[in-house]
Amino acid sequence: MTDNDDLQGQTGEEIHLPDIKYKPGCNKLDSFNWLRHLPECVSDNDIIEVRFKNTRKGFYRNVNNLRLEIGDIVAVEASPGHDIGRVSMTGPLVYEQMKELKVLPCSDDLKKVYRKAKAVDIQKWEEAKKNEIPTMLRSRQITEDLKLNMKIGDVEYQGDKTKAIFYYIADERVDFRQLIKVLAEEFRVRIEMRQIGARQEAGRIGGIGSCGRELCCATYITNFVSVTTTHAKFQELSLNPQKLAGQCGKLKCCLNFEFDCYVDAQKGFPSRDVALEALEGTAYFLKMEVHKGIYWYTTDPHSTANMIPVPVERVREIQAMNRKGIKPDRILGQGKDWESAAPSEDLLQNNSLTRFDPAQPGKNQRHHSNKRRNRRFNDKRNK
Repeated sequence: MTDNDDLQGQTGEEIHLPDIKYKPGCNKLDSFNWLRHLPECVSDNDIIEVRFKNTRKGFYRNVNNLRLEIGDIVAVEASPGHDIGRVSMTGPLVYEQMKELKVLPCSDDLKKVYRKAKAVDIQKWEEAKKNEIPTMLRSRQITEDLKLNMKIGDVEYQGDKTKAIFYYIADERVDFRQLIKVLAEEFRVRIEMRQIGARQEAGRIGGIGSCGRELCCATYITNFVSVTTTHAKFQELSLNPQKLAGQCGKLKCCLNFEFDCYVDAQKGFPSRDVALEALEGTAYFLKMEVHKGIYWYTTDPHSTANMIPVPVERVREIQAMNRKGIKPDRILGQGKDWESAAPSEDLLQNNSLTRFDPAQPGKNQRHHSNKRRNRRFNDKRNK
């Protein structure tokens, strides 16, 4: 029996389920089970991981020893009632995930898995999901009427439609006791308010980043790590807030992706704050290329003129000489000077701005095309 078959409910009427077929890898909360081919790991389903809407997951105890696989829809214990979710992880990987999140497998706080979801459960679950957007829009109007300085970004109904979670954003502390009363009277469900940040809101809404791809927070990032300007400084990025900020207005999460690589590469680098003293002049640090191991220096600390690239080994050597009171003759060593080392060639000096424009036909081309056209016309007439 498939998910799209016509099933019968408890009262005997036929229930046609919507398209709820599981597609692996299409949800950012999916987990790859790289132990699924081991036969001894298939039957270990005492504790499973279940995912719900957005970034909500939970561990549940399989007290009925159900044979569950990733993607199965199950009814689990909730307070109050029950909730509907999909199995996102089974087997030994669940215990590894619990160890990482510091959750004890023997904890009594783990809730139970009741059963695999029936047709009636799935139908009520789908009806609850259809009410989420209208509920969110109506709740925004209510907050405006109550003049509360907050924004409701998303609403999530419980699988049995007895509880709703309202995710909101607020810059300061908000007293929403009156709001809860109004929402409970309006929607006739139990209300739970959860505050989220700007990053979580961007992950729920989605969008396209400056790289041209879908936002990382909307595709696979579930746990947000703090990002500071230190990450940009280590990667020699311009401290321009307009370039470093993402859709959420915060620093981009991708600044964390290569941060460790840059930190490891700079562990043995000499200090950048020390100027290089030589008989030909003093060189001041301007910028560096981390993975090439090159420091760029200039003669004027307030200008980018006369830039010179100095290898890291040479910088370390000159600094050691300066500490001993010795000044080398040249910064770059014998046979090199400032002008020869600095990039002086203009890469676009021989290129025109119109080099990609379509070429205009010249006089000779137009003359030959007219002769060919007249020749074809005469041939047709002679025939």
